[in-house]
Amino acid sequence: MLKRKRLRTRGKFSFTNYFQKFDSGDSVAIVRELGQQSPGFPKKMQGRTGKIIGQRGASYVIEVNDYNKKKRFAIKPVHLKKIR
Repeated sequence: MLKRKRLRTRGKFSFTNYFQKFDSGDSVAIVRELGQQSPGFPKKMQGRTGKIIGQRGASYVIEVNDYNKKKRFAIKPVHLKKIR
């Protein structure tokens, strides 16, 4: 589980990751950006993969399987990583 960033990168995040665009149906991995205060999803979702359902404001709605139940989270793009 992610706990800390390196000393030189603390409090910083990439603008490229912050403004990245996704289409509905894309597969993404949830990767918590530690430079942001509140990610908007529980810690146990770190590293999970899901599909983008749509967009809600600046965030994307992602459907993730939590064991046998499907759950939806609205997550900002800085916490997402596209999977081929």
